[in-house]
Amino acid sequence: MRLKSIFPVILLLFNYFFLNAQETPRIPEGISVAFKAGNAVELTKYMNSTVELLLLENADFYKRNVAEAVLKDFFAEYPVEDFIIRHQGAKNDARYAIGILKTDKGDFRIYFLLKKVEEDLLIHLIRIEPENAD
Repeated sequence: MRLKSIFPVILLLFNYFFLNAQETPRIPEGISVAFKAGNAVELTKYMNSTVELLLLENADFYKRNVAEAVLKDFFAEYPVEDFIIRHQGAKNDARYAIGILKTDKGDFRIYFLLKKVEEDLLIHLIRIEPENAD
């Protein structure tokens, strides 16, 4: 009788540890914080030396300092109210996230890709498009 009452507890513990071991690797929290604050300087700390930036109608590869200036202009024109990650995932040494950037002039879908460079995960691509761009 006592074994029957312990079995569900053992099952729950097994599921807890098994599911946590299977959890998808997360993107660095500082990236979300930087987007939420509209802080291009902080976001730059997570960028590769060259970044592909697809911003509304413009797309190009930028050096980190130029990407910072472009993002500063974007955040100045579209003051950020909030940023929420909707989905994130990983494959091999890359991670990605898709989020919604809420601004006072509308919402934007943000997609960014991080790749491992030596031991660091760095942003290689940022795509910002209007949320209703489907």
